[in-house]
Amino acid sequence: MNTEIIAKALKELGHPTRLMIYKSVIRAGHQGIAVGGLQEKLAIPGSTLSHHISGLASAGLISQRREGRTLFCVAEYQKLDSVIAYLQDECCADENQQ
Repeated sequence: MNTEIIAKALKELGHPTRLMIYKSVIRAGHQGIAVGGLQEKLAIPGSTLSHHISGLASAGLISQRREGRTLFCVAEYQKLDSVIAYLQDECCADENQQ
């Protein structure tokens, strides 16, 4: 995966509030969590939450789904797997070269 794409994902996850949001979305599973539920659970003002969700979505870490009037945030588990795989890709590769 492209290093710049991974760097953007890690940058978004590097903010404490976005990390809390993302962990809550991951915890919700494949059905996702309603934005209102996130707001209530994390006690984050709506405009602030919207800003952070936008950053996570632009990095491809979450997607959003609308059901009637309710907007759900859903984790993009494939993206998470890609970020982790990128970090682990060459684990210990240079260990025996010293």
